[in-house]
Amino acid sequence: MERIIELGKIKIGGKNPFVLIAGPCVIEDEKNVFKTAATIKKITQRLKIPFIFKVSYDKANRTSVHSYRGPGLIPGLEILKEVKERFNLPVLSDIHNPFEAEIAAKVLDIIQIPAFLCRQTDLLVAAGETKKIVNIKKGQFLAPEDIAPAVKKVESTGNKKILLTERGVSFGYHNLVTDFRSIAIMQETGYPVCFDASHSVQQPGGLGNASGGCSQFIPLLSRCAIAAGANAIFIETHPNPKKALSDGPNMLDLDKLEKFLEMLQSLDRTMRKG
Repeated sequence: MERIIELGKIKIGGKNPFVLIAGPCVIEDEKNVFKTAATIKKITQRLKIPFIFKVSYDKANRTSVHSYRGPGLIPGLEILKEVKERFNLPVLSDIHNPFEAEIAAKVLDIIQIPAFLCRQTDLLVAAGETKKIVNIKKGQFLAPEDIAPAVKKVESTGNKKILLTERGVSFGYHNLVTDFRSIAIMQETGYPVCFDASHSVQQPGGLGNASGGCSQFIPLLSRCAIAAGANAIFIETHPNPKKALSDGPNMLDLDKLEKFLEMLQSLDRTMRKG
């Protein structure tokens, strides 16, 4: 039986409406973060879609050593803390080292394990020990059933507040594809499954010193994920993706978000009636 994960009034899993996890890829500056948070909150409040704000304080796995990574742990958490207080929103960000978990847990409502690090035992255990919700992104190198050992690592701490995220699987060089069977397969662990539409359209290393992407397919894949029973949709969005400092090619333009969500909400309601 699928567990329902509760975060305040937000319920993820079961027959509950889909939850939106959204925000910029990385903290560029306070103005960008606050504008994006305010805009998404306004849209989701009107549509009555549960919303969790996401943004990374450090992108530690950028393709190039010269790529922008973000402000770092402490300055980044300060900005996320202000998002929580100013907009009354739950927040999510990813950690890359075990020592970050305890520090990040003082601010974050959900601690995310990056796809590249989803098998790192010490990281998973440290995240689990915070007793916060842990979102494990399935590595693009894993079959969906292979996420089960990662789940067990978090559960070993006594923490059963777990989300799983599908973000595509490697398909040759510089390309990802999504096997939507993976949503149902990962739900067999008993935990809700999110679909990361942004990173599923990424083209890793496709631009040589950076990753490319095909953001035009975000709506298509998101519809497929909702139809396949995904409990949450994870997307990265930006006021001007072409000028974004990280992952611009696979982010949804903020101006397109409202129509995108209206479409998903209509489909989600239809699916839950079935």
